[in-house]
Amino acid sequence: MAPPEIDARRAGLGILVVFLAPALLVYAGFTIYPVLRTFYNAFHAIKPQGVVEFVGLSNFTALLLTDSIFWKAVANTAIFTIVATIVDVVGGLLLALCLFARAPLAPLLRVVWFTPVLMSYVVVGIIWVWIYDYDWGLANAVLHWLGLGAYEQSWLGHPSTALWSVLVAHEWKWLGFNMIVFLAALHALPAEVLGAAELDNCGWFAKLVYIIAPMLRTTIVNLLVLSFIGKMMVFDLIWVMTGGGPLWSTETVSTYVYKRAFEWNTFDLGYPSAIAVLWFIIILVFIAIMTRLLRQRDRLEF
Repeated sequence: MAPPEIDARRAGLGILVVFLAPALLVYAGFTIYPVLRTFYNAFHAIKPQGVVEFVGLSNFTALLLTDSIFWKAVANTAIFTIVATIVDVVGGLLLALCLFARAPLAPLLRVVWFTPVLMSYVVVGIIWVWIYDYDWGLANAVLHWLGLGAYEQSWLGHPSTALWSVLVAHEWKWLGFNMIVFLAALHALPAEVLGAAELDNCGWFAKLVYIIAPMLRTTIVNLLVLSFIGKMMVFDLIWVMTGGGPLWSTETVSTYVYKRAFEWNTFDLGYPSAIAVLWFIIILVFIAIMTRLLRQRDRLEF
């Protein structure tokens, strides 16, 4: 007969299995299986009749050597990721510093800046499509009111302005999130350190660069990594506002995968799967490099 403690462990393990099994099954069905299937499809060509043919690296070769739209999507995604990540972190920190310094109307500003975070990408996209409308949108109306009517244009309809217009909408949504994270981190800073800086007549810029920023390093790094990952996979906002147009000027890798899989009527999921697999590997490599560099810096500092 097993000791009582072993029976208790077995009973606890059984309860754990009962409660975790449904979640694990759902996770396996909706996450693990699609990922494995995508990797499988990437090395195959799927014919309209449902015939699956192994093609090896042919999908990847065609993707890298002959697909100019893919490289345009990569360039757009890179621009979007770099600019949006920097603006997210720097802008969020500046907004948090304004609230931390008890700027006038700080409680109201906190609500105004954070409210877009609670909206879905679809809602944000529709709002900004209205704002950018050429005939009655707010953007052109403000320019006309300021006497700058010569600069009125179709913000989402011109290749040179479409991506930057989407970036503005994206920052309007996400700056408030970074602001709240930074604000919480600022309130967690040691009050005696900031007080000592005040007694030493430390200027605000010196205080920010030499005191606040180093103590917020962990928060800054975490937000940089999270922002980078999110921007590399951007889809919703661009799909709602431009659908990747005009002339591929806002096409990202995510929107291109969707079009190749579901809109081009090729019935071949092998090629878009190859795009998804390649982009997945690229993201993993960038994350690994960033993590390694940050760890090396931590070792140097300590």
